[in-house]
Amino acid sequence: MSHTELVVWSGLAIGLLFGATGQATGFCLTRGLVNAWRDADTRKLRGFALAMAVALLGSQALVALGVLSLGDALYLTPSPSWLAVPLGGVLFGYGMVLANGCGARSLVLLAGGNLRSFVVLVCLGLAAYMTLSGVLAPLRVWLEGITTLPLPARDLPRLLGLPAWLPALVIGGALAGWALAGSAFRASPRDWLGGSIIGALVPAGWYVTGVVGFDDFEPVRLATLTFIAPIGETLQYLMLATGTRLGFGVSVVAGVVAGALITALARRDLRLRGFDGPQHMLRSMAGGTLMGIGGVMALGCSIGQGLSGFSTLSLATFAALAGILAGARLGISSPLALSKQ
Repeated sequence: MSHTELVVWSGLAIGLLFGATGQATGFCLTRGLVNAWRDADTRKLRGFALAMAVALLGSQALVALGVLSLGDALYLTPSPSWLAVPLGGVLFGYGMVLANGCGARSLVLLAGGNLRSFVVLVCLGLAAYMTLSGVLAPLRVWLEGITTLPLPARDLPRLLGLPAWLPALVIGGALAGWALAGSAFRASPRDWLGGSIIGALVPAGWYVTGVVGFDDFEPVRLATLTFIAPIGETLQYLMLATGTRLGFGVSVVAGVVAGALITALARRDLRLRGFDGPQHMLRSMAGGTLMGIGGVMALGCSIGQGLSGFSTLSLATFAALAGILAGARLGISSPLALSKQ
């Protein structure tokens, strides 16, 4: 088996674990923010914080041990757009509230019979490719070009002049400490186990593409969990499979759907769900579209930036995360009420 085939099969395995865990635990940043801000229930949000801590500590441990380098990661851009990245985050955050979940959560919900998520995913994938290389690409490139901000360093450790493991230990420890400080969260294995498993899949992805996929003559692009471009790539692969090569991102997406479906069947939790009406459908379409456009501008989604980008301590990631949180807050506070997932 070639190294590229190993990467694809490993991506499928990572996706299976993500999908199964997401289906069984309800891991979701959108739901965590809604529960925390509306109902003062922080269990889901603490689960996401624990995932951030595990992703950060695990990824930086691999770097500290010399197993791999994250220098080629997409998130470590030396000259991000000071406008496009946070603005993209706002669009994505608002969109994930309109759609009742991010792209990853929509894949999990689709596997459980949520037909609304199919519409979200199609709109997300189309909008993402329109923004990456389609009709919106020239506008995106122009906006990024006039708002480029050269940074003194690409990540927080270099900016502070510290070894990478030290900020990772402090920030990761603080996030894990806050997550585990909640008695209700500690008493909910569903939430802390879900956060731990999904967080661990981020360094696993880095290892697969950075070590298993390493080859001087046919290198695999360094990547891990992210779902904006891969969902668009999956739609493209479904249409043009004979002319394209299956990659890590597409295999992860396929694995998420398969893992969630298997778990839903095992738990007898497969049930078809549709729209409540035309307005509900329009909101889902708008949410998916905003997530696709915003995710490309922000260089990632709530998983891509919130976990994977965060694991690199990229400075651009902090701007994107701030935008995602601001957009989500705006969406949750708007008159558009969230419907149940």
